Amino acid sequence: MEWFTLTIDGREVCVPKGTTVLEACSLNNIPIPTLCHNPELTPSGSCRLCVVQIEGMRNLPPACATQVTQGMKVETQTPKVRNARKMILELLVASHPLDCMTCQKLGSCLLAKYAYEYGVKGNVFQGEKHDLPIDDTNPYILRDLNKCILCGKCIATCEAVSERSVIGFAYRGFKTKVATFMDTDLKDSACVYCNRCVSVCPVGALMDRSMIGKGREWELTTEEVTCTFCESGCKFNLNFKNGNMVGVTAKAAAHGRPLCLKGRIGSDFRYNSERTARPFVKQDGEFVQVTWGEFLGLGDILEKINSLV
Repeated sequence: MEWFTLTIDGREVCVPKGTTVLEACSLNNIPIPTLCHNPELTPSGSCRLCVVQIEGMRNLPPACATQVTQGMKVETQTPKVRNARKMILELLVASHPLDCMTCQKLGSCLLAKYAYEYGVKGNVFQGEKHDLPIDDTNPYILRDLNKCILCGKCIATCEAVSERSVIGFAYRGFKTKVATFMDTDLKDSACVYCNRCVSVCPVGALMDRSMIGKGREWELTTEEVTCTFCESGCKFNLNFKNGNMVGVTAKAAAHGRPLCLKGRIGSDFRYNSERTARPFVKQDGEFVQVTWGEFLGLGDILEKINSLV
């Protein structure tokens, strides 16, 4: 493997050939803000928040889409870089609802995190605000496109699964938004509610409805589990508050794993307080508890086995 030596903020580091500047910084614990990047998705460079200053380049290139070269000199915190990032954040916040106190994403919203870091208050630019209806027509995903920053991560992760591509960019200019085919509600689309898009959304535009009101980010602890419903081996997060499980959420899937709705809801059965030890069957119009052997049609077989013992 060929290795390149470069300098980042005065530090000399070595990374493999083909590594991006963002990956090189991440490998060496050098923080760079980003909204549109996800290591499992193809870099798009759409948010431009990860811009850096590279010696010999006139403009500020995005770190997520710029590969390192031998002898490259990178600066990540110069006044020029920080001013550019602050301007990008000001433009994003200008048309973004500032209802952070009541937003379910508070505590894990990347836009709020970086706005605090760069001192952005949303009072620099004044203009038209989005006033789109909230899509709450399905029981699994709450879509508030007024909070969408058009990072494109939801579209990319949907397209990563074969034969999905349920959503895409629609319209132009200020009216651009993420929409389904013919801009219908999610319930009328081909969406299967896998919640991959929810797991990668950096703001509160997409929320898992089962978790709304259950607790803030800092109140929850998570446990990663692997679904065993099929051979895909999708991963989910069990969310706990005060030692009690309050919900099951999708984890960003790798390698095009589909994250079906059955797996996410099925994981909840294990922690259902109303779950009974024995199954029910309907007899003479009433539900009656039976043994698992009777439920599975193994009653006669078990009787024969017991008689032989």
